[in-house]
Amino acid sequence: MNTTFKPGNLTTLQCKPRTTALQQEQITSLLQQLSQWSQLGQAIHKQFAFKDFYQTMSFVNAVAWISNQQDHHPELCVGYNTCKVEYSTHSVSGLTENDFICAAKVDALLPA
Repeated sequence: MNTTFKPGNLTTLQCKPRTTALQQEQITSLLQQLSQWSQLGQAIHKQFAFKDFYQTMSFVNAVAWISNQQDHHPELCVGYNTCKVEYSTHSVSGLTENDFICAAKVDALLPA
């Protein structure tokens, strides 16, 4: 398994079916390639803030599009001007490359 991606390269990858759980050192390395994502148990998450409900829902719809394209779906907690995105891979009870690929694609939706 190749988990030594170059910075910025995660967005160019596609999720793969039947992936295996990552080891903690791989998770730590991949987290360094994401902006402000945190590990919480067997998941990674990030809170996004927006100007209003319309921007929040536009973001949610864009995340839904990515999720369907990659066939890898996050847990979303949506508020008026916030959205928490959480990725984990339930089939392996842990984190896989797919979680980090999708997190990077979600980050790419918004300017730094």
